[in-house]
Amino acid sequence: MFVERVRRRFSLPEYERLIETGFFGADERLELVDGEIVAMNPIGVRHAACVTRLNALLGRRLAARAVVSVQNPLAIDDLHEFQPDIAVLHPRADYYAGSRPTAADTMLVVEVADTTVTYDRSVKVPRYAAAGVAEVWVADLRRDVIMVYQAPTPQGYAVSRSARRGDTHVSQPFPDLAMEIEEILGW
Repeated sequence: MFVERVRRRFSLPEYERLIETGFFGADERLELVDGEIVAMNPIGVRHAACVTRLNALLGRRLAARAVVSVQNPLAIDDLHEFQPDIAVLHPRADYYAGSRPTAADTMLVVEVADTTVTYDRSVKVPRYAAAGVAEVWVADLRRDVIMVYQAPTPQGYAVSRSARRGDTHVSQPFPDLAMEIEEILGW
């Protein structure tokens, strides 16, 4: 006998209500992807170091011009809420205490990937583009490369390029933010 499984999709408000009621464990790392609740991979040592380094660098260089949010929820649309490693947000006096940041609040997203590069590039990056996030970096720690995505369209990013050790990347939302790739990846 074959029993067809029916998947239950959740909207962003439903997902957030589950979080608020304590339905999930405090240590669970989850994202909402296409209305499905997806467990995230554990964070490795090099991944954690890269995120910590980026937090320090971006926090110092962007100071009062932006809020640097680390591994916090970012509402993309009604069926997606990601937890990017870094989201650089428009400054707000309440630091987003009144509501979660959305794609419209976001100038730059950084996803650090040691085991999830394919997922980040094929699932997350297109959704960031469709939502209008100006720039996304995927730091591929296995290949020591930063994939840079700019000029979002509903179909994806119009501009993408690889930046390697020895290269300098100038961020489109912050033209005065020139970063050596070694600074991001570590020496």
